[in-house]
Amino acid sequence: MSDNGDEEAEDEGPAVELGEGESVEGAPLARVASRLHYAIEKSEVERREGETTIRTPDGPRELGDVLAETDEVYFDTRQSFESAVREVIGTGPVPTEE
Repeated sequence: MSDNGDEEAEDEGPAVELGEGESVEGAPLARVASRLHYAIEKSEVERREGETTIRTPDGPRELGDVLAETDEVYFDTRQSFESAVREVIGTGPVPTEE
């Protein structure tokens, strides 16, 4: 007999249920950012990942189009890259395909 609370937690199942919902077009920004090495120029990001479709709150967009809307020319860190992209695309829930 055990009074271990861990057994109860195991019986509860996953905290978030993953279902058979609609898929989401595009790659998460974090995945694209992880493929790059920093510091990096915007032109190099456009060359390497410009045609990559990313997920945005307004639907999928090509990263090159998003980068064209930012004045940044150089990203010294991953955070500066993600911040510049998020300034253009915003934040919020990503819609699923209909």
